[in-house]
Amino acid sequence: PWGLEATPLEQLAIDETMRELKVPRPMNPIGIGWAGPTLMVAGTEEQQQQWLPGMLDGSELWCQLFSEPGAGSDLASLQTRAVRDGDEYVVNGQKAWTTLAHIARWGILLARTDPEAEPHRGVTYFVLDMQTPGIEVRPLMQMTGTHEFNEVFFTDVRVPVANVIGAENDGWRLAKVTLGNERVSLSGEGALWGRGPTAGDVVDLVRTHGGTNDPVLRQQIARLYIESEILRLIRLRTVSARLKGLEPGPEASVRKAMSDEHGQHVMSAAMDLAGPYGLLSDHGPYGELDGGSWHYGYLYSRALTIGGGTSEVQRNILGERVL
Repeated sequence: PWGLEATPLEQLAIDETMRELKVPRPMNPIGIGWAGPTLMVAGTEEQQQQWLPGMLDGSELWCQLFSEPGAGSDLASLQTRAVRDGDEYVVNGQKAWTTLAHIARWGILLARTDPEAEPHRGVTYFVLDMQTPGIEVRPLMQMTGTHEFNEVFFTDVRVPVANVIGAENDGWRLAKVTLGNERVSLSGEGALWGRGPTAGDVVDLVRTHGGTNDPVLRQQIARLYIESEILRLIRLRTVSARLKGLEPGPEASVRKAMSDEHGQHVMSAAMDLAGPYGLLSDHGPYGELDGGSWHYGYLYSRALTIGGGTSEVQRNILGERVL
């Protein structure tokens, strides 16, 4: 048994209470939001016992090794190879845009195990120990001045057969589970993929400072509020589907496409409110919302409509699977 064995409704109540009380929780977004749900769906009892505790307490960070220089939006064309050699696979290839790879202990890896099969049918899902010999991580510097993202190179990296999740060549099915949960996780309450200020914070800030008589600014703030309410209602829809035992569906793509653009709108409004302070990376005019994070967030928000599946890809999914 895991933890309290709480029902989904009880988990929601616990989450809301912790959020209201501002209880700090482990920062392990890819472990808890991506890898964990996939292990719950397809991992063995031994795999769950091995990896879930460190994931949940934040002692072992995780990263996602899916995208490649030639396989981003068209992920099924990935070329990283894993060749079976006794009780191990030997992995060679390259991954890109790997968030937290420079500090992660574990990674979820997609690699091609049957090059003769159709693209979607020859892929296997692995858990990779990032301390394995043959792994090189190189930073990809962002215009924020930081590098959450990295490129990763594999040279004869050996992965135990015991680290395969599900069955060989069945990795694409599990990748869809991960990507569905990723879209849910990346469309959380904060403007920056579940982090940072919300539209409500910006509205409260304007109220605190006496409101505004500027009709253009007032309309901009009203738009943020309307978008956030729509996203909240779509989130409730997603939650109700989960309560019925359903996996994240196309509605996750609706919410992610909307929330990414909403995040950019929130950060643009914050920068407008900051005025000339918005040019400074280490100082802001309002203590209520760390002004420095607005500068960072505005620059970072450019990534929102790209990472985790571009807005164009989300709309393709909706066109093919909903409309």
